[in-house]
Amino acid sequence: MSEQSIYQHLRDFADHFEPPAPFSPHIEISGGHIVMMMSPTGAHDQTAMRITKQLDPQLPAGLVAYTGDIEHPLAAKMRRPDVIVVEDAAMYTAEAISAEAVTLAVEVVSPSNPDNDYVDKLRDYAVMGIPHYVIVDPRDGTAVHYWDTDGTKYANTVHYSFGDTIPVGDWTIDTSVLALYPEKTPDDHR
Repeated sequence: MSEQSIYQHLRDFADHFEPPAPFSPHIEISGGHIVMMMSPTGAHDQTAMRITKQLDPQLPAGLVAYTGDIEHPLAAKMRRPDVIVVEDAAMYTAEAISAEAVTLAVEVVSPSNPDNDYVDKLRDYAVMGIPHYVIVDPRDGTAVHYWDTDGTKYANTVHYSFGDTIPVGDWTIDTSVLALYPEKTPDDHR
């Protein structure tokens, strides 16, 4: 069975899958597996929202900052970045958004699964042909910008610290407005 056939089988299954609580309805597909994503924390979502609010006014007509499922069936991948910059017209679909319409994917690192962003999604977004990938890590106040994919990996990488401004093509992300994750207290049972 080909990688695309396996992907289509998993994609058909995912379209009809209703995960039980406490799982979120966000399902990703990579490496021939369905990956179920847990609901993010408020601090995680706040970081993604601050990035989206920064990008929106910088984008030319025809592009929007958004979050949603993206897929590349030939690469056998479906992912849900925390923020994407995508062609507005590509959003008018009943399916996942084509990765070919995505210019930028941003991931906010989850404290529970950082390898998903630093390893798995780094590989997948390069294979999906997404021109720019930015990882923002509120665990330690760092960020990484990857760009110039050859279809297998990104050729260029620059590391940043919170407080820096990240140039991404014609846009910027000001990390000085981003915060570290709050410390968990003994009373925090989540």
